[in-house]
Amino acid sequence: MIFSGVRSEARTLPQSLATNLVRLFVPIYINVGKLALVRLKYKGFLTTKMFMYAKFPDPVIVDTGEIRMAVHEIGAGPPIILVHGFPELAFSWRKQMLPLAEAGYRVIAPDMRGYGGTDVPPNISDYTIQKLIGDLTGLMDALSINRPVIIGHDWGALIAWQMSLIVPKRISGLIALNIPFFKRPPINPITIMRWKLGKDFYIVNFQDSDQADRHFNENPSHFINSIMRKRQRNTKEPKKKSGKKNPISLIRMLEQEQPAGEPVLNAEELAYYTRAFTKNGFTGPINWYRNFKHNWKSTRNIKQIVQSPTLFVGATDEIVVSVKQIEHMKPYVEDLEITMIEDCGHWTQQEKPDELNAILLDWLKRRYPSIRS
Repeated sequence: MIFSGVRSEARTLPQSLATNLVRLFVPIYINVGKLALVRLKYKGFLTTKMFMYAKFPDPVIVDTGEIRMAVHEIGAGPPIILVHGFPELAFSWRKQMLPLAEAGYRVIAPDMRGYGGTDVPPNISDYTIQKLIGDLTGLMDALSINRPVIIGHDWGALIAWQMSLIVPKRISGLIALNIPFFKRPPINPITIMRWKLGKDFYIVNFQDSDQADRHFNENPSHFINSIMRKRQRNTKEPKKKSGKKNPISLIRMLEQEQPAGEPVLNAEELAYYTRAFTKNGFTGPINWYRNFKHNWKSTRNIKQIVQSPTLFVGATDEIVVSVKQIEHMKPYVEDLEITMIEDCGHWTQQEKPDELNAILLDWLKRRYPSIRS
């Protein structure tokens, strides 16, 4: 994504002062990668209203030990790893990377296993929670990163929560967007979902067939545009007799003539996602869900208490989880702050980037400061 510079009329700086300013700011440009944002004042005049050249950083391929990951990186300072969810990419963090880098952090956003420019292993067993966590710890080792803060959205939040339980010494803290901590249930979660939500619920549907894989692959652009939407609560979908909405069915969503809500992505952003999923399809990402039972069984002996410093950012128009579920996590997260963003749905970092960035930077300044904090 390109942010074009904005020019303004300004007085010419004396050459000596201009030279010193270049010497001052050029190292900052180098440290934050492809970022140049400067506000210069000389004798009370704003000499440059805004000079900014910014581009979503190109990926480098990093060998994590088992797979190769496409990794987008910018900035210098304490490390932060941004972990996307379904069906997203590192690109979903495009509106957070530059502000975090400008605040003095080394910001790293990988395409996760099965997505984008990262390897797409063929088997369901290649997408267990242990594999997903292993990719991030392998990435940390490859980049010589020590105890980053993990910021995760959707499935990325689930990974962040599990890292805090399984490898707590590898992270300094976590920020979970939209998805709260869920204590491991005594029963297979797929059994619970099947019983409470039925066979059409998207996670249950993923277990039973490749119907979703085929439907999503037929028209990736239509699927992405149908799912990444805001203000979806204004849906005309009929409610059940109990008054509760029908469980989320992504197959039924694709059959609607007009998807509920408004698109989150503009045409250029939609094209970016479309290219990535046209290339690799959706089976790899869906295979994450097909490991729910394995993940449940393999974490039986893991203590369900999160001790890492934690920020949870929810959204008032979230359609995936309820306020009740957010409340239920509180006894299991020892060091927890909760912030809710108004008029925001599930795609928080893309729907409300300015509000989210302010929340992230406030927490990071207090709990994980950079040298510029």
